[in-house]
Amino acid sequence: MTINPKVAIIEAIPGVGGDEAKLWMKELLLSYIRFAQKMNFKFVYLEENIIKITGENAFSYFKNETGVHRVQRIPTTERRGRIHTSTAIIVVLPQIIQTDTRIHPSDLEWQFFRSGGKGGQNVNKVSTAVRLTHKPSGIVATASRERYQEANRKIAMDILLGKLYQLEEEKRKGIVNSYVKDVGTGERAEKIRTYNFPQNRLTDHRLEKSFYNLEQIIGEGKWDKVFNPLTR
Repeated sequence: MTINPKVAIIEAIPGVGGDEAKLWMKELLLSYIRFAQKMNFKFVYLEENIIKITGENAFSYFKNETGVHRVQRIPTTERRGRIHTSTAIIVVLPQIIQTDTRIHPSDLEWQFFRSGGKGGQNVNKVSTAVRLTHKPSGIVATASRERYQEANRKIAMDILLGKLYQLEEEKRKGIVNSYVKDVGTGERAEKIRTYNFPQNRLTDHRLEKSFYNLEQIIGEGKWDKVFNPLTR
């Protein structure tokens, strides 16, 4: 497969931790967007939990974010001041320019439905939203934010091709729990990073290194020193 190095598609999925995991998932996406803006990259929401970032070498910056991100902090809903541990799963997909993988039309199941979100009468009254299932792998891709079904079909196919690429990469690396097929399990033990807010510390378990400016990384998108060693 040939990928577009200028595009990174980032999907965020809540792991363990209930509502706190959903909040953490959204915060991570917002933090990536802040970094993208600092780099003068463009971004767009493909779904509520999926963003597309476009810019020079964008995929290289974000490709190592795939994995379980564990957060330790006191949730706003916590009355006793106890630290909770939650997780979010990040999956970074490339945009596929050319593929040798032949997808037979019979392997695809297209479903169309009405979007429940904002977008005016056309989106809400016509079946513009798309759910695409790759039957051999069970991978599902959805798209619903565009006003026209054809645009959503293209987005869903882009996401599906990216997930098939990720699935092949996981097989090549011997990863047991797929982040696109099984979505891992979101368990805390799978973590690639720990974000400890009381100690203002981000620990990357692959680099075996900690950074003590967590508030700036998440709040301002200052990912440079975290991304650079992984990119190299």
